[in-house]
Amino acid sequence: MSQYQALKQTCYEANMQLPALGLVLFTFGNASVVDREHQVFAIKPSGVPYATLRPDDIVIVDLEGRVVEGDKRPSSDTKTHALLFKEWPMIGGIVHTHSTYATAWAQAQADIPILGTTHADHLTADVPCAPPMSDELIAGDYEHQTGWQIIQEFEKRGLSPAEVEMILVGNHAPFTWGKTVEKAVYHSAVLEELARLAYLSCTLRPGVARLKDALIKKHYERKHGANSYYGQS
Repeated sequence: MSQYQALKQTCYEANMQLPALGLVLFTFGNASVVDREHQVFAIKPSGVPYATLRPDDIVIVDLEGRVVEGDKRPSSDTKTHALLFKEWPMIGGIVHTHSTYATAWAQAQADIPILGTTHADHLTADVPCAPPMSDELIAGDYEHQTGWQIIQEFEKRGLSPAEVEMILVGNHAPFTWGKTVEKAVYHSAVLEELARLAYLSCTLRPGVARLKDALIKKHYERKHGANSYYGQS
């Protein structure tokens, strides 16, 4: 049995949550989970339908994106995942989808504005949208450059990937992450709901006002602050 069997199983289960949550069609997405001790991560193989995906199909690669174990080609987004894992050591899992509403905002090259308390329960900023990549970078190592596109957008805006665990890549689609791959899946589902709610709000009332700061602070801190009181822990 592979020494990475447990890692493959965790990755498989995360990937299977994506169609179950309505976040992917056909093969439009992937989830990955890192093993920091061995400096490898598990990721969905490229182009394999979720209906036929099995734990043994999951591919193990190193943080340079080189295959360590597996007889299938890893996701075409592997180099993006590899760079994010390498540059952001606080994250344990990554999810990429082409979910409908989040991808629509990405195609519109627009941040998702913070309009309500559902958004503020999870982050205090608009969901950022990175601008489309230059032609020169597209012609180069595209998937690797997508990782830098995400990282540089966070640096430009002064955002922390430990606090804002999602982004839209302009003209492309969303990426999310978390301390665990389960959290990354959760953030992917949350992002899609935030995108849907924001779209509906802006459609119903064009020019709708951003949520006021007092409510942003209250809702975020009651769930994540030092004196949080949401939930049972």
